[in-house]
Amino acid sequence: MTSPRSIVILGSTGSIGTQALEVVAANPARFQVTAISAGGGNLDRLARQAVVLDVQAVGVARGEHEVVAAAIHQMAGEAGRQGFMPQILVGDQASTDLAASGADVVLNGITGSIGLRPTLAALTSGSTLALANKESLIVGGSLVKAAAVPGQIVPVDSEHSAIAQCLRGGTADEVRKLVITASGGPFRGRTRAELESVTPEQALAHPTWAMGPVITTNSATLVNKGLEVIEAHLLFDIPFERIEVVVHPQSLVHSMVEFVDGSTIAQVSPPSMLIPIALMGGAAGPCSPAVFNAANEECVAAFLHGSIRFVDIVDTVGRVVDEWSDHPENNSALLDVDTVLSAETWARRRARAVLGLTGSETLVL
Repeated sequence: MTSPRSIVILGSTGSIGTQALEVVAANPARFQVTAISAGGGNLDRLARQAVVLDVQAVGVARGEHEVVAAAIHQMAGEAGRQGFMPQILVGDQASTDLAASGADVVLNGITGSIGLRPTLAALTSGSTLALANKESLIVGGSLVKAAAVPGQIVPVDSEHSAIAQCLRGGTADEVRKLVITASGGPFRGRTRAELESVTPEQALAHPTWAMGPVITTNSATLVNKGLEVIEAHLLFDIPFERIEVVVHPQSLVHSMVEFVDGSTIAQVSPPSMLIPIALMGGAAGPCSPAVFNAANEECVAAFLHGSIRFVDIVDTVGRVVDEWSDHPENNSALLDVDTVLSAETWARRRARAVLGLTGSETLVL
């Protein structure tokens, strides 16, 4: 009998992580979760997962070691597992260290560009990377692709997983175009004037998907679809001009691939995980996607905290990306993690300046 594959789940308390654990629970002979990590905002859930899964290590980005240990100790006692205590890692490096542990599979379900270092660590260690953290591929670009061997990255996003399945029907040189679907979000059909006064609560009321606050807001602005276009370009080496987006409110068709013979293969399933500036951001230089993503993260945080209007998000992101195109560091011949993170830092500061946010305002999602 084949031994179960070892899995590290980064972002275990989020929507991707919890659904992944449902898959693991349904297939106990096939998978064994060895480590989990999370931001630290839901310690009870993280502690419960650690005890139930009998993990070897737990990572927390924000918190205190003693507090995390106390939560696990209490949960273990309630479960009749006195004495259970995994290794605990706390801090910004926690998820990266777990990703580098050499597990068979690393599922990166972290939200945001902070997933870049864990992504690179998983690839460097030789693990199969189940990638739900699209931002790390988008901001890392050629760095991530250079670190991966063919087949090492498995897309988890529903759209890109669908494309990967459809591409089994033909070779890359037979592809005419990729078609990615978009639900249109909660504001489909509204005019800009009607969007002036929408609230975070309205933006988070997605009609078909249950997701975290950042990706749900990105879906409402359609920024998420722009990120997915860049991700598809990087994953499948298809030029931007051969990637299309169509609005499909029912979210049953996740993506389609049209082949040169005129045939189209579509992947269809219920909506469950069980743009205007997308082309500009993707093609304007190696660090432009990182600038695009970082500016958007700052704007989304400001909107969800009630500091700016919904329509300010895309306006500000567009302005920051435009300014980056004239920045001296754009199109730098040197592309490494420090260069990418430097561009991100610039974009975050510039976005906050455009929005009139002071340095004393801390916006954490």
